[in-house]
Amino acid sequence: MDADVARGRLAGENKFDTAELDEIWAALPVVRPVEMLGLWRGAELITGHRFEGTLGRVGWYGKRFTSLTEVAPIVCRGADGRLYDNVELAKGGASLWSVEFRGESTATMVYDGQPVFDHFKWAGADTLLGVMNGKGVRDQGRHYWFRLERD
Repeated sequence: MDADVARGRLAGENKFDTAELDEIWAALPVVRPVEMLGLWRGAELITGHRFEGTLGRVGWYGKRFTSLTEVAPIVCRGADGRLYDNVELAKGGASLWSVEFRGESTATMVYDGQPVFDHFKWAGADTLLGVMNGKGVRDQGRHYWFRLERD
């Protein structure tokens, strides 16, 4: 699969087999952390992972990358319509690093308060494919996958 096919497969779809997401991931280009600064809207990709629906229940909006060391990993929309950083669920903030994952160094959000990493690759000019990795994240060997769109 090449990058154009991978991007096309991600466009508009939200339900995937994890093996297909693994192929899509392998075809996409890496991201440099500095390229991610800004606010991003998130959407989970449906694979049957046990985390599915958790973020939706708390009003997950996405992620905010203010700088490489100031990251809000879980931005939610409150009942009043305003965005806020859900530091309780995220167990603090996060930072952006280049971390090797599956043999490539790509932008990775490292949570401050828990052993969790979100790795990213470009899925379009303003779209990222994300995969959550770390202790306790895998569900029967499957990662938790999501997409971010630049806001």
